[in-house]
Amino acid sequence: QVVRIVRDEMIALFGDAGGGLQPTSVSPRVVLLLGLQGSGKTTTAGKLGTWLARQGRHPLLVSTDVYRPAAIEQLRTVAAQAEAEFFPSAVEDAPLDIADRALHHAKRQFFDVLIVDTAGRLAIDEAMMQEVAALEQRLTPIETLFVVDAMLGQDAVNTAKAFRDALPLTGVVL
Repeated sequence: QVVRIVRDEMIALFGDAGGGLQPTSVSPRVVLLLGLQGSGKTTTAGKLGTWLARQGRHPLLVSTDVYRPAAIEQLRTVAAQAEAEFFPSAVEDAPLDIADRALHHAKRQFFDVLIVDTAGRLAIDEAMMQEVAALEQRLTPIETLFVVDAMLGQDAVNTAKAFRDALPLTGVVL
């Protein structure tokens, strides 16, 4: 009963829309995931890939996180668990180069969604914001989602606001 009550209240607050990707004729649709380190971007990429595959879409996942050595392997593992395709990258590559190659590959291989898992930081810094702004400008995503750990409480709102001030976010994933 508690779950039903919470669900009903959430529907009352947010509506009962089916959700989904923004309509567009562009293919592949690019989904850019942003957030702090450890916020759940990689897990969200896998869950999003699974959800899209169940809808009959053909998603490709790529990591542009060249700063955390295990990030690329972590996304490879998550993609395999999600039964989604993974685009390989290496820590020696520049994030913009990885994104360009992944987008080109997605177009050539007829993937209809490219999910880009970006690097997280321990705190918001100028270099991070410049990198994600450059990725956003280069990829022109249809969705720019900020992923944040709900356990941050009120700080999650402040962090999301800082990202929204720097980039055109289309949504927040808690």
